[in-house]
Amino acid sequence: MKIILFGIQGSGKSTQGNLLSEKLKIPYLSTGHIFREMAKEKSPEGRYIKETINAGILIPNEKTLNIVNEYLTKSEYKSGYILDGFPRTVHQAQNFEENIDYVIYLKVSDKEALWRISGRDEERDDETLKAIRKRIALFHQHSKPVLDFYQNKSLLIEINGEQTIEEIYKEILEKLK
Repeated sequence: MKIILFGIQGSGKSTQGNLLSEKLKIPYLSTGHIFREMAKEKSPEGRYIKETINAGILIPNEKTLNIVNEYLTKSEYKSGYILDGFPRTVHQAQNFEENIDYVIYLKVSDKEALWRISGRDEERDDETLKAIRKRIALFHQHSKPVLDFYQNKSLLIEINGEQTIEEIYKEILEKLK
């Protein structure tokens, strides 16, 4: 099974992704995690990625597509995966070569997302208020067309992401059946 988790930063994608990974026995892959790991590298690409994500800007389409497609060639993703943080644009969705089974949209308000992010225990360089607000604006700018793209393919499952973790998880599992 190949699943995309879609939602604004702070919508609970990583929480649900990890729960689903354990239940469905398929790996969870976050593009945010991939980019943060790459940003630690002392290379020109690592510095570029770090500067880009810390500014709250999206990594360009082709670079993102190349990185994600390369990761998904690894053997652990052959029988399926849960992908978080990709695609972010219609261009990425149209040019993604995988056959996706479901796109789960965890819908939360901007206010709820900001509240959740501000309550996190870990501080990250890419989670300054300015960067978060910029990413939220970019999400809204690019998300509707991506959601429409997957809705037109009958792959979209919309979930109220402002419920409890358990309620969200239960609803996802019911809709995957």
